[in-house]
Amino acid sequence: MRNFSRFATCAALAMLWPCLQAQAAAGGANQEPGITRQQADRILDELRQIRQLLERQQQQQPAGPPAKIKMNLEGMPMLGAKTAPVTMVEFTDYQCPYCRQFHVQTFAELKKNFIDTGKVRFYSRDLPLDSMHPDAMRAAEAARCANDQGEFWRMRDILGSHPDKLDLESLLGYAESLKMDVTPFRVCVVSEKYKGEVQADLLEAIRIGADGTPAFVIGKSTPEGVEGDLVVGAQPGNIFDLKLRSLDTK
Repeated sequence: MRNFSRFATCAALAMLWPCLQAQAAAGGANQEPGITRQQADRILDELRQIRQLLERQQQQQPAGPPAKIKMNLEGMPMLGAKTAPVTMVEFTDYQCPYCRQFHVQTFAELKKNFIDTGKVRFYSRDLPLDSMHPDAMRAAEAARCANDQGEFWRMRDILGSHPDKLDLESLLGYAESLKMDVTPFRVCVVSEKYKGEVQADLLEAIRIGADGTPAFVIGKSTPEGVEGDLVVGAQPGNIFDLKLRSLDTK
């Protein structure tokens, strides 16, 4: 499991904050190549949101069993039957070796036993830890670009199996192997069309307390998404099997 400590994250924010504020203030005066005022303002806004979420999490004291996590999944790519009684949501980093472990060792059995049988519907969301994995953000965006051509799940399968080959040329090669139109795919990836959506997933992961990859929310399906529990790490297949069966997947 790849972890990022909340305290370490807070410390990083504390160090980044004054630097970014200074860059934002300098903005237009500094004509040298580097971050622009608009970029700095955007980063500051994102950091404010992350800091607020982290501060709220640290101030909350658990009382009794942890509350169920509720997530809205409307409009997101789904694998399985819409009417499945149980929902499993994955937060993944395509460059994370532990995510690859789940993908190649566990996912196929879960798909065969639960997803393909109509018992579980599966969603994959993004949690790129780009401070450790420089290619993870681009890979997450590439999967969403593939979704524009109806190839999200097949692209996800390739990316999840090759965490060491996520450079742009490899991504273009994967798109070609899937018979996709490579030109618009390349434009989509290079333009960072879906960066905002990937960052929204990152904020959602922070909100629910997912502090490592892979992370999962597993629970009862709701009309909007899921209400369930957080499971962090590439757990053995039998752990997922027991959890899913305990939720009455008949």
